[in-house]
Amino acid sequence: MLLSLSLVVGTAQIAQGVPWLELLLRGIQIIQLSNMSDQQEVQIGQQINQQLVGKQFKLYRNREINRYVDQIGQRLAKRSERPNINYTFQVVDDGNINAFATMGGFVYINTGLIAAADNEAQLASVMAHEIGHIVGRHSIQQIKQAAIARGLAEAAGVDSNTMVNLGVELALRRPNSRQHEFQADELGIKNLKQAGYAPIGSVDFMKKLLKQRGFIPGFLSTHPSTADRIDSLEQSIDSNRAYVGDGLNNRAYKNKTRAVRNQKKAALKRTTGRRGRVLRSAQLAQEPQACPIVFLLTSRTVRR
Repeated sequence: MLLSLSLVVGTAQIAQGVPWLELLLRGIQIIQLSNMSDQQEVQIGQQINQQLVGKQFKLYRNREINRYVDQIGQRLAKRSERPNINYTFQVVDDGNINAFATMGGFVYINTGLIAAADNEAQLASVMAHEIGHIVGRHSIQQIKQAAIARGLAEAAGVDSNTMVNLGVELALRRPNSRQHEFQADELGIKNLKQAGYAPIGSVDFMKKLLKQRGFIPGFLSTHPSTADRIDSLEQSIDSNRAYVGDGLNNRAYKNKTRAVRNQKKAALKRTTGRRGRVLRSAQLAQEPQACPIVFLLTSRTVRR
């Protein structure tokens, strides 16, 4: 069998519904999801972030990389359709090629995704997509649907503790509907162009990932199919202006992200033997891992 390791995360525990009057007496805030204010959304997002960081994953502490990612994110946020909230862009120390967003302006980018991108335009395209989820308030809609389905929503709304727990669970599972993905793609490519990036970065990155032996990262794995999304993006880009904009200098990008790439190389050395074989679990247990993910370099199987 093929040997691999994965990062296992716990599922947030959701309390059963409690009468809203009792919740008020306990001092717990009741929130109407249909008319949730920006301030309430940011507050809930901050609490979700506190539950995620350090408990479900760890952040990457390289200052230069964090500053670089934040600069890209803030450039995009200012030109998004929702620039009035404070956005927080954080780099997750995880070799998986992935990214996700939660309510209130919180965007998370894995080191694996940063290393996989060829240039800044490709990285910015994923970040713009995640900002699109925030602009569309998709997390709020998901929490509302989950609360109703589980009988956790009262007539007055949903209590803040339940919202945080549901938000953590949904962030870990990262479910997005066909409609949400298409909307985030549409908003993302528009944001990418308005921020001055070459829109071809979005299409190029999706195509690149699909060529990697059919591997589909988490942020591309939901409906609709990635092929349909690529077709939709290509139709939204003027072929005469696809390469117009910033972020296509591959060499400059690799220089700026050298620390992440060096970490990836170190992880690869630890997870392969002298001849490129995937290490057995006993060997891996003795080796401290630079990343929580094992990269599989070969299709060769390892049998016990």
